[in-house]
Amino acid sequence: MRDAAAKIAAILPPTPLFVHEINSVPIAFKAETLQPIGAFKIRGAWHRLTALDEDSRRRGVVAFSSGNHAQGIAWAARRLGIAATIVMPADAPAAKRDATLALGAEVVDYDRATESRELIAGRLAEARGATLVPSFDDPWVIEGQGSAAIEATQQMIAVGLGEPTHAVVPCGGGGLSAGIALALPEAQITVVEPEGWDDMARSLEASWIEPVGPNPPPTACDALQTREVSPLTFEVLARRDAKGVAVSEEEIAAAQRWAAERLRLVVEPGGAVGLAAMLAGRVKPAQGMLVILSGGNVDLAAYARALAGG
Repeated sequence: MRDAAAKIAAILPPTPLFVHEINSVPIAFKAETLQPIGAFKIRGAWHRLTALDEDSRRRGVVAFSSGNHAQGIAWAARRLGIAATIVMPADAPAAKRDATLALGAEVVDYDRATESRELIAGRLAEARGATLVPSFDDPWVIEGQGSAAIEATQQMIAVGLGEPTHAVVPCGGGGLSAGIALALPEAQITVVEPEGWDDMARSLEASWIEPVGPNPPPTACDALQTREVSPLTFEVLARRDAKGVAVSEEEIAAAQRWAAERLRLVVEPGGAVGLAAMLAGRVKPAQGMLVILSGGNVDLAAYARALAGG
């Protein structure tokens, strides 16, 4: 993970760390929203693709994503001269799809309600001899995402907050939260998901993997709609005794408004769930707390409605 952090530091400046008090407690907010692709996914993508040998690079990569991992892979692939194909849901936000295409990746659509993105991507990779790069179920990707915590630790120490004692992290498949759990072995870890999609929280409570139910509710958190977490990320978080909480759509929108008003940051719904958990009182503010704002790629119309409170 230190190697991943060094790789990323060599090509990207640290994302800003904002400090703001909640209930008179200073809380550190890591603004991964301000990455070149607007999300933390650039970290895992760069670490994974730079680990490929020359032959693998020539044969290209295949990934599946609703948008942020897609952009991370496309960004890293273009910089490294690698052909990238991304399997994306047909209802992915237009801004994320357009940005992925603009970075030079090929996009293959699928229906997230009736088709398996893993199966489609696996078949494409096999047919093309390409490397499959999952969005979270991959050791290199997890290591890359964990570099955000290494960076944040240095920043928190520099501003006098000390090392993180508690990290609050948005969770879809668990790549970011697993990476942060590994990077902060002494810190408490809380993963946050939207209501009805809180399979990681329920899995951690049950001590085995619990998939999302058959009819999950609609959510604005397109980046967190993972129907079943992987054994890899679950194992890491379970061994660290991580806890999980869920937040409502209204609480998520309120967090987006708070971030805009107090931090002057645009945060997408999935990136705001950790903040939402704090503002809603599901996570109690504490000294040494680090909250990851994981992405800022919003649909402008939906974001305007969230800011307007409706």
